[in-house]
Amino acid sequence: MRLLQCDNDGDFSLTEFAENDIPKYAIISHRWGVEEVTFRDLIDGTSKIKAGYGKIQFCGEQPRRDGLHYFWVDTCCIDKSNAVEYQYAINSMFRWYRDATKCYVYLPDVSRPRSVLADNTNESWESSFRNSEWFRRGWTLQELIAPASVDFFCKDKELLGNKVSLERHICEVTGIPARALRGSRLSDFTVAERFSWTECRETTYAEDKAYSLLGIFDVYLPLIYGEGKDRALARLREEIDKASRGSNPEDFSVTFSLYDIPEVEHFVAREDELSKIHQTLKGDGSRRAVVLHGLGGIGKTQLSIAYAKRHKDNYSAILEHPSAIRVSNPEANQNLDEVVESVQSWLSLPNNTRWLMIYDNYDNPKLPSKSDPTAVDIRKFLPESYQRSIIITTRSAEVRIGRSIQIQKLGNMRDGLEILLNVSRREELVMDPDAMKLAEELDGLPLALATAGAYLDQTARSFSDYLRLYQESWARLKETSPELSSYEDRTLYSTWQISFDNIKPRNPLSANLLRLWAYFDNQDLWFELLRHGDSDDPEWLRELTKDELSFDSAVRLGQPPRPNRCHVHVCPKVRRRCVAPEAVPRDQEFEISLISTHKPMLRQIPHVLEKILVPFRPINLSDLDAAVER
Repeated sequence: MRLLQCDNDGDFSLTEFAENDIPKYAIISHRWGVEEVTFRDLIDGTSKIKAGYGKIQFCGEQPRRDGLHYFWVDTCCIDKSNAVEYQYAINSMFRWYRDATKCYVYLPDVSRPRSVLADNTNESWESSFRNSEWFRRGWTLQELIAPASVDFFCKDKELLGNKVSLERHICEVTGIPARALRGSRLSDFTVAERFSWTECRETTYAEDKAYSLLGIFDVYLPLIYGEGKDRALARLREEIDKASRGSNPEDFSVTFSLYDIPEVEHFVAREDELSKIHQTLKGDGSRRAVVLHGLGGIGKTQLSIAYAKRHKDNYSAILEHPSAIRVSNPEANQNLDEVVESVQSWLSLPNNTRWLMIYDNYDNPKLPSKSDPTAVDIRKFLPESYQRSIIITTRSAEVRIGRSIQIQKLGNMRDGLEILLNVSRREELVMDPDAMKLAEELDGLPLALATAGAYLDQTARSFSDYLRLYQESWARLKETSPELSSYEDRTLYSTWQISFDNIKPRNPLSANLLRLWAYFDNQDLWFELLRHGDSDDPEWLRELTKDELSFDSAVRLGQPPRPNRCHVHVCPKVRRRCVAPEAVPRDQEFEISLISTHKPMLRQIPHVLEKILVPFRPINLSDLDAAVER
């Protein structure tokens, strides 16, 4: 590393030091101007005739005031004609700024401060300080963050303040959190957050948009000027990805997958909610949590999926909570508590700070005002360490963990129409008046719109036909089920009933399976569980499970095909209406029989037991356990 020294005559000399023998030094941060003094100028003795020589003089005088003998200036301490040296310097730049005793920021576009006013403000220079071009240059980002001590000087070389005294202005102008300015580990900030600090910064050479960030991400790259910004950034991201995963690529990386998660192909609207989630979860590596609460069928799950898809590159792992893992192998003999504990431990590892956990359908929360013995305390499932991102979806507005965001109905009819047309695959009918009227009737409820769209996708009926069926179902519901008092519940049930009435004559097995599904979560029933070999099973169940082909056929008819598949489970109030006494062909003993057959496995899946509904009375898990034992 070459350093400058100013002798008593005001002349400058260069001294080269080995990396392990570098003395204390000051360093300058500035915007390059015309006629900067170069390394060759100092060697040739022509530096004094350059316009930039005054900047060198300032850099020589200020360190002496601070008791330092050496200083470094990027314009003249690097021999840029030597490609190897230049490449080494670029990759070492962050470290050189970090190790400097003092960093002086020279701002030629900030005027001398006037007298301090009575209220201790100094509007004239503070305004120009905040608008300085220095804050919009790419290389100055690391020059601001890396050094511990940063002093700011105006064009008249007068001190304006330092990184501590001007912190509020700097944070507001740059969007950089105060913790980053105060020396927190940059690895505590997400990749996306660090990239966001560069959004308003420019560089003279396109490739420097990437090269100026090497120190911010603690990676190294060979310089290839001429490759263009996109290629340079792509190489940078590759190195960041390698570094973030450590020496073992599998340490904290889990492949992002939406396998077996209900997902809409075209997610509609919700940009405001997505922005709120992102603003809350981006941060300094400490724990950030968002609670999405709202009506069943309002789109909470799809919103969390949309967020995960949009920001998947920000996370090393995106996981569903282990208590909601669906056991697809009925022979599995795994203790779920041990699974939960193992995952919690993994999430709490010191360097594992880039994960996102989604706790979906937390609809029975344990609350001080609630004595339900089946209620769940989600805090028992949170990782012990106070780190990274959590999304919770729930119908309850009383869950108090992190930021609460209420998910409401879609406010724009056009958004509802888009869901209806996408799911029904009738996008060309965007101007159909009956489609518009149906979208208005379904009142911005995503699940109702998706259910209607899935029905129309499976049939040849027109929007006007469906609208007529919907209105008939609504009128019938008002007479037969006055307990469904809310508009939303009636809307959801009306669309569900239309689909059920369509399935029943086409395949009675699918209809019976759908009714049974109302007792369970949609992923808690599988072929082997139902085919348990009891000769006393109802005939329709034996027919359903005679082979996997029959079972798969009934399942396909009971739910829309992927990727437009929506929730099969029904909101509680609607479910009580759907599951009439004749819904399950036999009485409660059928359920107990079904469970007891696979008792060893089901004992390890408490979420299955918690979701079973016994007609006409609340479930008591202790009673159910006793029944299983019998």
